[in-house]
This record gives sequence, structure tokens and C-alpha cells, in this order.
Amino acid sequence: MRREDCPLCASRTIAPFRTITRWQTPFTVERCADCGFIFMNPRFSDETIKSFYSRAYFEGNAEYAYHDERKKERFALHVWEARLKVIRRYIRAGNVLDVGCAFGGFLIAASRYFEPAGIEFSEHAGKYAQKKLGPRIHIGTLHDHFFPHDNFLVITMIEVLEHLADPAFAVKECHRLLQKGGLLVVQTANMDGLQAKILGDDYAYYMPGHLSYFPKRTLLRLLKNAGFSRIKVFHPVEFGLLPKLQKSRGDFHSIVEYRKWLRIAGYHYLSKLHFGNFCATSSMVVYAFK
Repeated sequence: MRREDCPLCASRTIAPFRTITRWQTPFTVERCADCGFIFMNPRFSDETIKSFYSRAYFEGNAEYAYHDERKKERFALHVWEARLKVIRRYIRAGNVLDVGCAFGGFLIAASRYFEPAGIEFSEHAGKYAQKKLGPRIHIGTLHDHFFPHDNFLVITMIEVLEHLADPAFAVKECHRLLQKGGLLVVQTANMDGLQAKILGDDYAYYMPGHLSYFPKRTLLRLLKNAGFSRIKVFHPVEFGLLPKLQKSRGDFHSIVEYRKWLRIAGYHYLSKLHFGNFCATSSMVVYAFK
């Protein structure tokens, strides 16, 4: 069903923005003229959205798919450890919640320093994470979890916020779940980045499972409205280039593919070109403190 108002600020000044036709299930996104929020409208039914996150999605066997982290865990570990190193500059230990924890790989890495807990929408991935990490993995959402408020010192939402139909609720709930002084880590695309603007409808972030899209200034306003007091933005991510190069090796099948390191390095350093609301690329990570 098509919305007539913005799900973030309730403005009725919304207009068609993109029509994405490269998927078997085409969709449109609209943009709010008042707050800048971009969202799928009309969005797919709850049943269709749930069907996206089948076993085939997690095993990479669907048109819209996820790369199974378990097959390349030793390579992904470089990025997980790099992220944890930065997080621990601010929070040394305590309870950590990973929203959208998939198979739990990041939480397993984090368990060296933190008490891990997770939320995973997919029963397929969530059950695997439960086997690894126990009952503190909730199969469900931020709407129906069992965790008490003021319980966590760190919450991570890595490439998750764009999958949610109600990101405002999600951010507010994360604020409630955090202890005072706690940290929320959000990674998503900056739709005001030059990369997204130039590529237009062809920008890779327009996917069937992505319901919400944020210009940087819109996301920062959302976090401030939810009560976060201090916010720091990193472009493209909060750690350096080397962990990304090390992770990419998991996708290489011959020595020739190491040429991709030039593209990865170029993108990483191009992302350093940013000032104010201008960003040369559309990658960002936001650290928000309660």
C-alpha cells in the first residue's frame, strides 16, 4: 500500500525519486522534500519481505542475496577486529548487542572483550547463531526482543538500518537499550554522496530488501532527535584500508584478482574527500553516544 506521508517526519511533501527496474521485483522510492528521507513507496508486503531472507538469501543462491560469512570467516575477521579496536577506544568492555547479527561471526569476535547478544530476523541464520552463542540471540526484531532497557554499552547496526520500514523506532529503541555513555554504531549509505547521485537508478544500494535510505544530514537529525548527545561520522569506515584489503582476499581465486586492490584503495582514499554535507562517495559509519 502506498504511503501519502513521510514515515520519518510525517510530511506530506513527498514525491517520486527513483524507479528501480533491474530486479525481478521492480520498485519505486520516494523522497521527502522536508527531511530528505528516501524510502520505498509502496513497499513490499510483510510476507514478501520475509521471503527475501530465506536460506537461499544467506547462501547466496537468490537474485537478492547475502554473502555467507561462514565461508570466509578468517578473512572477515580482519574487518571485525579492526572495528572492535576502534570501538574499544571508547568502550573497553561490557554488554554488546549486534542488531542483524546473521550467523554471529562479529559477536564471536567481540566475545573476547564483551558479553555478546544479538537480534536476527532470519530463523535460518538466527538458529545457527544460537548454537554458537546461546539464548542471548533473539530471533525476531527490535519490536519483540526480550532485552531490558539500559542494558548495553555497545550496539552495532552494520548495514541494517536500510532494511527497516520504521528506522525511527529502531534508533529510539537502541537509545533505550543503551546505558548512559553507551555507543551505537551504524553503517549505511549516504544518499547525498556524489557516488549515489552520479549513478542514479544504477546505484547498487537500491535493492529489494532496502526499504530506507538516508542522506547523512537526515540520519544525524534522526539520531539527535532520538536523544543521542555526541555523534561522529567516518568516511568511508572508521578503520583503515588494510583490513578491507585483507578481507577482499576471501573473494579472490587467482593472483590476477589482486588487481582489484587498486580499485578498493582508490575508493577508500576518494572517500576522504568530504566537507560539510559533500562526500565524494556514499559510504559512511556513524558513532552515536547516549
